[in-house]
Amino acid sequence: MVGPDLTGEALPVQRGTPVYHYLFAVVVAAVGGLLGIIGAVIGEVQAGGLILLPLVAAPIIEEAMKPAGVYIALLRWPNALSSRLFTALLAALGGLVFGLIEAVVYVTIYISDPPEWFVTYRFTLPLALHATTSFIFGLGITIGLIDWAAGRGPLPLRTRNFYIAAVVIHAIFNTIAVTLALTGVFDV
Repeated sequence: MVGPDLTGEALPVQRGTPVYHYLFAVVVAAVGGLLGIIGAVIGEVQAGGLILLPLVAAPIIEEAMKPAGVYIALLRWPNALSSRLFTALLAALGGLVFGLIEAVVYVTIYISDPPEWFVTYRFTLPLALHATTSFIFGLGITIGLIDWAAGRGPLPLRTRNFYIAAVVIHAIFNTIAVTLALTGVFDV
């Protein structure tokens, strides 16, 4: 099977795969965080609903969009994504970039003159959340996901299960954050 798989190798190196493919995969994964933010904004605007957006729609949309660069790398350089760990790390990189962009937007656009604690919060816990949940979903990303998206096969159970785990963790995080905001604990 071509694509991410549990090979047991310490490094995700496939014989004959040029090193620059791995470097491109890293760059594309990072750029994927930007693509993910754009896709998530479009998806979330279409989803609407103030209460359900952060609790339901945002986790579903964001977890699917953050590894956009990994999908591109999987299509273009499938041999470079030869291990589950490397694929998950690339997805985490996309999640980290996504979280950084989101944090900058929150502290510069959404909240005028944010308190220091809020800036610290936006650049810590949400970043850890986005990187971690993207890593979790990345453990399930395989060429089978691309085949499913193209209508050539079923959605792999591993992909589905890791995606659902990431969405549930993200939804729990958002539920706690919204609850803290509504009760006045997060008073910005």
